[in-house]
Amino acid sequence: MKRSEFIKAGLASAAILPLSRTGSQNHGKRYQFPVLAFGVCADIHHDFYPNVPAKLARFIADMQTKSPDFIIQLGDFCTPEPKNRELMDIWNRFEGTKLHVIGNHDPEMQFTQEQVARFWGMPAPYHSLDLNGYHLVILDGNEVNPAHEKRIKYEHYISEKQLQWLEADLDATDSYTLIFCHQAIDINGLDNALSVRVLLDRVNQKAGFQKVQAVFSGHHHRDCYNHINGIHYFQVNSMCYDWNVAYGDNPYDEATTKQFPLIKNMSHYKDPLWAYVTIDNQGRLTLKGRKTVFLGKSPYENGMSRQQYYYEVKPEISDKEVMLRHELQKI
Repeated sequence: MKRSEFIKAGLASAAILPLSRTGSQNHGKRYQFPVLAFGVCADIHHDFYPNVPAKLARFIADMQTKSPDFIIQLGDFCTPEPKNRELMDIWNRFEGTKLHVIGNHDPEMQFTQEQVARFWGMPAPYHSLDLNGYHLVILDGNEVNPAHEKRIKYEHYISEKQLQWLEADLDATDSYTLIFCHQAIDINGLDNALSVRVLLDRVNQKAGFQKVQAVFSGHHHRDCYNHINGIHYFQVNSMCYDWNVAYGDNPYDEATTKQFPLIKNMSHYKDPLWAYVTIDNQGRLTLKGRKTVFLGKSPYENGMSRQQYYYEVKPEISDKEVMLRHELQKI
């Protein structure tokens, strides 16, 4: 994301703490948080990236060993086509709760979000559920922006109908809440990201406590974190690569390139990335990521400036630890 784009997102004056450890201990009464653990991955891109089934199998094997309360993928997983049953079979090896978020590439080729949801086994493109004392909300950030005279290829918007549902859904729960959306809400991943953040802040103010605790997203293929008005925003890096048309590097052979022609526009990660998230009863949220190296040249070796994007391009999901809190942060 370019620095100019970040400034346009309206966050220059927000309370942003891009640190590996932030937040403060609860003051006064100490609240007990439900214990939770989940595995998360993002942006696998099975439809136009090589060796994805093997990469996903490594994630699933790790999750089978760890046995978290659930696993979730944050979108750009696969289109709802019969040829992708292989990938779904690997995903479904995990015997526990399995959650999905729809990304902008999943309804490719004129598929709808509803078709994707049915293929993956989701109850609906956006929905919520309660699990182990937490309220989990899955958003669909791929709805059509009515301001567009003509629909664009990849819409990134949450409709007024979904926003009304979201506020009513959040108002109806007294549980600490985690939100999952493909496009980032802390930056301008959505056309109306600011409207969503204002809604989340309003929900917390009405509740009188920090009900919405954290938001997890993918889409941007970046490893980053922001803290805005008491809500923790985690962007989870792609499992496989960064999209860099001008600075990409192609370490693959001719046959692979012919099968997946878009790979020449990417900076590739040697090993797959994912993260494991735990929350203890004191509210300590720990995100344990993975780190690898570029397969081939990095975008910086191919001429990209370190100042070109606000967030560094790196083959890593970095470890993070934050303290959740019950009390509202003053806005």
